[in-house]
Amino acid sequence: MRIYNTMTRKKEEFIPREQGKVSIYVCGPTTYNYIHLGNARPLVFFDTVRRYFKYRGFNVLYVQNFTDIDDKIITRAREEGDEPLALAERYIGEYFKDADALNVLRADVHPKVSGHITEIIELIKTLLDKGYAYVVDGDVYYNVRQFTGYGKLSGRTLEDMQAGARVEVDVRKIDPMDFALWKSAKPSEPAWESPWGKGRPGWHIECSAMALKYLGLNFDIHGGGFDLIFPHHENEIAQTEAATGQSFARYWMHNGFITINQEKMSKSLGNFFLVRDILSKFTSEVVRFYLLGTHYRSPLDFDDEKLTSAQRGLERIKTSMRLLDEALAGREVDDEARPDPLLVTRLEKIHIEFDKAMEDDFNTALAIGLMFDLAREVNSYLQRNDYPNLAERMAALQKARQMFAQYNSVLGIFKTNAAGDTLLDNQETGDEGLVQNLLDLLIEIRQKARQKKDWPTADHLRDRLRELGIALEDTPDGVRWKRLS
Repeated sequence: MRIYNTMTRKKEEFIPREQGKVSIYVCGPTTYNYIHLGNARPLVFFDTVRRYFKYRGFNVLYVQNFTDIDDKIITRAREEGDEPLALAERYIGEYFKDADALNVLRADVHPKVSGHITEIIELIKTLLDKGYAYVVDGDVYYNVRQFTGYGKLSGRTLEDMQAGARVEVDVRKIDPMDFALWKSAKPSEPAWESPWGKGRPGWHIECSAMALKYLGLNFDIHGGGFDLIFPHHENEIAQTEAATGQSFARYWMHNGFITINQEKMSKSLGNFFLVRDILSKFTSEVVRFYLLGTHYRSPLDFDDEKLTSAQRGLERIKTSMRLLDEALAGREVDDEARPDPLLVTRLEKIHIEFDKAMEDDFNTALAIGLMFDLAREVNSYLQRNDYPNLAERMAALQKARQMFAQYNSVLGIFKTNAAGDTLLDNQETGDEGLVQNLLDLLIEIRQKARQKKDWPTADHLRDRLRELGIALEDTPDGVRWKRLS
């Protein structure tokens, strides 16, 4: 497996810290608003990374934090007349609603800043003791000039960073690029006792403290969006390595931006689209399929037409999966039967290519393309009548259905029930499940009309469904339906 490491700017062979285990830390949201699609991209991508490692048999420890103490949270709480910690907790709950909708698995640990003040203070004390930080009027700053490796992640010098950054002017700082580790208390803001007086943590120190607590030094993968390279991840490295004298993370991974007309989607620019608003127009399956349809390091330009295109593509895969389910329904599959090599030989080639795609820096775009290849092979095979015998045919179709399930376990496009069965159209709950049930009812009514030779009623139902974008096909195995593009 090869991973693009932002630190070295090249693909490297992935060698975990411990054989058979993978440790991952992903920076989560600052919880002062609902998440937008740009926030959702790293959540979905790194969830897929975690899923692939589990698919390959690794024991994965996955940590994703919540920033529940921050200037933006305090400002939003004032606007809404709420307490900052209460507001943050409310938006953490809203985050889980959106993440669950996108089939993002819960992290093994979801640490919050407010629950790790002790660890943060201890880390700051270490930096002060080693001469990497200084105290001014109850604030503690990190002295970037003291860390010789500062800038190694972003590849920029301090002078370049200062010229391109919006640095808050503070004459108390030794260097304008020095950043706050601890902020002294202000009226009506959350604050904790510390050796430097009451206050709260700066933004960057939190992830260093929490990653060290749950994953230890030199853990495997630190991930986040491209915008976190500088200053957040650069500062994490400086803090952690100065305090410990050792490497922080082995591989740094960053996803590209989602853009609107080539401009980064962000709350500050006001050009963002909330996940829940998008989910009111498109299913969660379509949104996740769209997010994974472009390689994670490439920018992804957003508009409704691209989601509509993703919807049409996803429907082709769904149709093949439905056809497989229909062909296998009610038939025993002989585990001893040799799967028909006419299909299985082609399936094995796809399977090899799927793993190669994911092991080449998690190329989900190519992996999805291979799902389309699998769908085409299945559709072609189901139309053939020259298969050797029924047992071999069923065994081959079972193999194809298992492959769809395996790939979905990695990509997470379709949700599964408690038994691990793939749920097409979210059958368990929601509007998609209602649509499926109504279609089943209409097809049943039409079939009864056909049995009674009531052709006008049967044809009327078929024609009206076509007008609504649903095509029915009468086959020897029963009625099949598909959405028209």
